[in-house]
Amino acid sequence: MLEDQKFSVRSRLRSFYYAGAGLKKFFWVEHNARIHLAAAIVVGVLGWWLKVSHTEAVALIIVIGLVWVTEILNTCIEKTMDFITRETHPEIKLIKDLAAGAVLIATITAVIVGLFIFIPKFL
Repeated sequence: MLEDQKFSVRSRLRSFYYAGAGLKKFFWVEHNARIHLAAAIVVGVLGWWLKVSHTEAVALIIVIGLVWVTEILNTCIEKTMDFITRETHPEIKLIKDLAAGAVLIATITAVIVGLFIFIPKFL
C-alpha cells in the first residue's frame, strides 16, 4: 500500500532522473518539441536583447512552459492511443485531435502574449 512506503531521498532523486530521461527523449524524438525549443530560445534572446521587464519575462516563461506542458501531454496521449491500437478509430482520432487542439490553443496564447510584449518595443 502507498501509506506503508517510507520517504526515501534515493527514490526522490531517482524520480528526477526518470523525469530528465523523459524530457531528453521528448526533445530528441519529437519534432514539434525541437520547434518549440528553438522558438523559446529565440524569445529568450529577443527578451534579453530588448530588456523586457521582470513581469514580462515571467509572462513569457509561463506561456512557454504552458506550450511545453501541453505538447508533452499531447505526446503522451498520442503514444497511449497508438499503444491501444494502430487502426483508425473515430473516437481515438477525436482524442488525438482534442489533444493537438490543446497545444494549438497554448501556442496561440503564447504568440498573443509575445506580441503584446514585443510589438511596443519595436514601435
